[in-house]
Amino acid sequence: MQRNSYTFFLFAVVFVSLATAGCDKLRARDKLNKGVQAYKSAQFDVAIDDFKSAKELDPTLTNAQLYLATAYASQYIPGAPSAENVRNGDQAVKEFQAILSTDPNNLSAIDGIGSILYNMAGTPYDASKLEESKKYHEKHIQLKPDDPEPYYWIGVIDWSLAYRGNKDLREEYNNTAKKTIKESDPMLEKLASQFASKYGSVVDEGITNLKKAIELKPEYDDAMAYLNLLYRQKADTETAAAARDADIKVADSLVDKVKAIKQKKMETPQQPTS
Repeated sequence: MQRNSYTFFLFAVVFVSLATAGCDKLRARDKLNKGVQAYKSAQFDVAIDDFKSAKELDPTLTNAQLYLATAYASQYIPGAPSAENVRNGDQAVKEFQAILSTDPNNLSAIDGIGSILYNMAGTPYDASKLEESKKYHEKHIQLKPDDPEPYYWIGVIDWSLAYRGNKDLREEYNNTAKKTIKESDPMLEKLASQFASKYGSVVDEGITNLKKAIELKPEYDDAMAYLNLLYRQKADTETAAAARDADIKVADSLVDKVKAIKQKKMETPQQPTS
């Protein structure tokens, strides 16, 4: 009798535990749905509280974690210096990283953290965050090499790094030399060699990735626009006038292509979405 009573007691405990867990999962999904509605209404503080509750009630509910990270990221304003804004960015990174700690191949989290790191790297400028962002886009490529977007973002990041390096090199020269070189002026031969030594591989990497993005998506006008900009950076790595002129010619041709694609889009009626 005692054994039967003990067995019944264990069964009751297990049953109650399972029932409680089941209720928590249902409550978690209810909180998630409420959070999504608040998020869609731009009530981000309310949404964050709901997503936090959903995550606590069911730690395995990945969608709650993703929405929580995305809600923090949505509140982040690039360049705004307030402590609250910085916390929103840091918290978004933390939540995306938490997802990746248990699901390292989650593309939504990979793209989300790559995006927020890029936004956080602008003001104040932080090259290390740009490099970190690039690693997540490279991870996306490892998982889905036929997606054009991560190649595009690597190109954008490489342009950002090269552009800043170019700007700093010119400013340093202008601060010490009697003659000023403007941003639109060709790079002096000595500076071109320095720029090529430090950023030539970055420019080439960006060009390669943007070309791949366009290969996968032939009318990818945004990728073409940045490819144009990167060829102008490449021109500043050239010490021979003919090579520089060739790069500028390629850049100009890309501008014409972008204009043609945008014109075509304007003339083509948009299909209604169902």
